[in-house]
Amino acid sequence: MTGTNAVHDPALARALVSLAPPAILVDHRLIATGDENALLAEEADTIPSSAIAIRRASGAARIVGRGLLDRLGCPRAALPRAASGEVRWPPGLVGSFAHDERVAIAALARARDIAALGIDIEPAAPLAPEVLDLVAIPRERPAAANDPLRGRLLFCIKEAVYKALYPRDREFLEFHDIAVDMAGQTAVTRQGRALRIALGVATHVVALAWIETAGLQKG
Repeated sequence: MTGTNAVHDPALARALVSLAPPAILVDHRLIATGDENALLAEEADTIPSSAIAIRRASGAARIVGRGLLDRLGCPRAALPRAASGEVRWPPGLVGSFAHDERVAIAALARARDIAALGIDIEPAAPLAPEVLDLVAIPRERPAAANDPLRGRLLFCIKEAVYKALYPRDREFLEFHDIAVDMAGQTAVTRQGRALRIALGVATHVVALAWIETAGLQKG
């Protein structure tokens, strides 16, 4: 991790150290006043909301994203939002942004190594029971009932899976379209896409989902 204590959460930074395989870079930033000014003109025009909190979080995510470009040895570039919601990365790269009210996070890799990549961040707090029913499929519910944080983990993983796959497949996925095997560190969609997953838990829950380019297949 790079940066100073003013922009990083030390507990979350420690949780992220071993989150990703070597081919994937991950970093975060505490959202701060003024981060909205980090949006380049071609980025700002693609952020549909005028709310300062949204633009500030979007700016913070792009600060992290450009830092990852630096670490990967790539030129800094504008990272606009596509009309369908995902980030438009420079050719040859795959990546993902996420944020909540406090933290922005990004993941980045070369497409020659990683074919699909998604990340999500959520507060480390239980889901409301009615939300859990929307998120968990029947075989996931017993474990979630016995672990207050399990539902939040499932939510975070399934969001990361969607972010990884939508730019490639252009298919909308409901939560119940994704089955998660936490012990096996995999997730499988109803279309047969199999992804690897990883979790980091500290002040927040972070989920990473990816498909390695060499292993890309539709079962």
